[in-house]
Amino acid sequence: MPGVAELPLHDGRVPGWMLKLMERMSEAIVDAIVELHGPEALVRGLSDPLWFQAFNNVIGMDWDSSGSTTVLLGILKAVTWRRQDLGVLVLGGKGSRMLDVPEEAVKAGELLGLDPSSIARFSRLAARLDSVLLQDGYTLYHHAVIASRSCMVVVQQGMNVEEGLARRYHVDRATVEEPHSGVSGIPGQAINATASESRDARRAYLDIVAEGPSRMVRMLGEANRMLEAKPSLEDYIKPGKPERVKGGLLGLKPYYYPVKPLKQTLKAIEDLARFNPTNEMELALAPSLGPKTLRALALIADLIYGIPTSTRDPVTHPPNPFIYAYAVGGKDRIPYPYDRRTAEKVILTLEEAVNKAKLGERERLKALLKLRKLLSPLELK
Repeated sequence: MPGVAELPLHDGRVPGWMLKLMERMSEAIVDAIVELHGPEALVRGLSDPLWFQAFNNVIGMDWDSSGSTTVLLGILKAVTWRRQDLGVLVLGGKGSRMLDVPEEAVKAGELLGLDPSSIARFSRLAARLDSVLLQDGYTLYHHAVIASRSCMVVVQQGMNVEEGLARRYHVDRATVEEPHSGVSGIPGQAINATASESRDARRAYLDIVAEGPSRMVRMLGEANRMLEAKPSLEDYIKPGKPERVKGGLLGLKPYYYPVKPLKQTLKAIEDLARFNPTNEMELALAPSLGPKTLRALALIADLIYGIPTSTRDPVTHPPNPFIYAYAVGGKDRIPYPYDRRTAEKVILTLEEAVNKAKLGERERLKALLKLRKLLSPLELK
């Protein structure tokens, strides 16, 4: 079930000798999957956070580490670009490598027979969805596109320094509404404009933008006054003195705090109105739509028009180390220390099976792909 996984932030590096074995095992597993089921099966698998984590555990990485994302995707990027015959490529990466996707998409499009602009657009949409339309307290620092000829998935990770957690997002649909078809992690607070419950709110956003920047700024000011329980303009028109409601609306919802109309925010509102989005996709990809502008739209839609944005955090499954697959132990010694000898035996067995499958002997490879039967109980002790 594709979606989101939440992991503690871990420091440290994988030892060089172990990294080489992890890469060799990853290549053998990827080769086997592609040989039997095609490159699309690998992309679909990586869109599932539990399958992704199981792959990570099979090669020996930690079950709960933020590094499981960066290490596995780094390994798969190296493997897929070296083995272009596999028909699947990993683009992007951690930090500044996230910005490499548009340039890498040109070469990837040529190799896979895809329009490079479609890869770059999907990448940009996924990043915007999980940093602007979904605001959950995590800042994206890792972004990768896994692409084959017929399907793509974006796997990206965000960091919440205060909580000491990283959250992994799997986006497998190029839609504004419910782009994650499943979620696993620890629930929290969020503004979720991608939720199906936010459909009316997204339509309201478009109407608000269409009314022009001046009116939007005035409505934002009115919404801020309501939040702070200050008298509204209507209160001053009514007979008698305006009353201040004690407490106001602050704290009732995650996004219920004022969005101050600072110079940068005002410019973003003006630019958004000038861009004049006519549908949800255009709004999501508008260059000037940032977290504060989205929050302002959510406040106006709810407080002025009575159309709330969902506050459902898209999380459905907590991380559970006992449902993942293990084959050779873990770098963190959980569930047992990484077993180099067993890892080498597994690699040789898989490589031999893949080579024979390419010569027409596929039955042995099909059996080996059931990873829980890959090693006998005695070898795991």
